[in-house]
Amino acid sequence: MNTPSHLPLNRRRLLCGCAGLATLGLLGCGQSGEAAANAPAEINAQASCSLDGMQLADYPGPKGQIRYAGVAEAQWFCDSVELLSVLLAPEQVRAVVSAHVQDMALVDWDQPRGHWIDARHALYVLGSKRHGSMGPTAVSFATEATAQAFVQQHGGRLLRYAELQPGMVDLSGGALHDTRM
Repeated sequence: MNTPSHLPLNRRRLLCGCAGLATLGLLGCGQSGEAAANAPAEINAQASCSLDGMQLADYPGPKGQIRYAGVAEAQWFCDSVELLSVLLAPEQVRAVVSAHVQDMALVDWDQPRGHWIDARHALYVLGSKRHGSMGPTAVSFATEATAQAFVQQHGGRLLRYAELQPGMVDLSGGALHDTRM
């Protein structure tokens, strides 16, 4: 007599189990798609700075990109100082999904391509002799050893993202250093 009452319970468990597995499978797919959407994009010939419209390919030094929630395309920055000024701005209210800068230990300074790293985990050298598209720049690195080697060769001060303050990446006067505008 107990057998008939267990059948609906077993079917129910089976159906719930299948539904749970299907849900987990869909969540896994969503995360893969989400991860791909948050991945850094690659600079192409048409990529231009979201702040001033400058063509990224025309300028040397570290570049940056931000992906905002609800915006499919990466927003480009022709200099890491611009990206950092946006990220560190107290009035920044747009939801940042991901932010990337280039590991300048692996990139050609004059034609920077690829080698993207998380901007919030990068190390930065400020005040070096090297200039980017906006003049003095924040040179980004993935490792402390490569950042220290850069400091030895070009000067500057090594800082972690958490140590940066908005005043350190102020954009006022950046255009004064641009001889190609």
